[in-house]
Amino acid sequence: MSLDEYRRKRRPGRTPEPGGDAEASDAGGRPVFVIQRHDARRLHYDLRLEMHGVLASWALPKGLPLEPGERYLAVHTEDHPMKYATFAGIIPKGEYGAGTMEIWDHGVYELVEEKRDGGLTVRLDGDRVHGLWTLVPARLGGDEKNWLVIKKHDPGAPQERSERAPYAPAPVLFRGP
Repeated sequence: MSLDEYRRKRRPGRTPEPGGDAEASDAGGRPVFVIQRHDARRLHYDLRLEMHGVLASWALPKGLPLEPGERYLAVHTEDHPMKYATFAGIIPKGEYGAGTMEIWDHGVYELVEEKRDGGLTVRLDGDRVHGLWTLVPARLGGDEKNWLVIKKHDPGAPQERSERAPYAPAPVLFRGP
């Protein structure tokens, strides 16, 4: 996985975002994930999964589905550097992705299945979300960036959570450097 596209879209020194270096996480061998609330041109959430030293990334216009069977659009975006997993701040006006970036949830995940077409099933274990999701390259409208994220019933969990983790402005859980 490459960070070339990430670097092309950003101008160092003009944005507080981390540089484009690949590196490993320090989560004790388990890969990390982060869900960021991104109040840019349009409010959305970004799901990022640690894979091969970078964060594979999807923009979630409606957030992460929380009920089994729900499916939402997930737009595959450029890979991000690992330091982005702790990034929260304001991207200045005029820069790519301008707006406020908050960390909505973070934690570790288990890769349950990886399909030949790139599809993934992951079990997230965060502060707010826990459970099983599948990311499917759906190519909606003929665009290969258009995926679906689907909340799955998790037979490995003791029970499905009845409480929904609300999508709303939340305090920043922690800030990056």
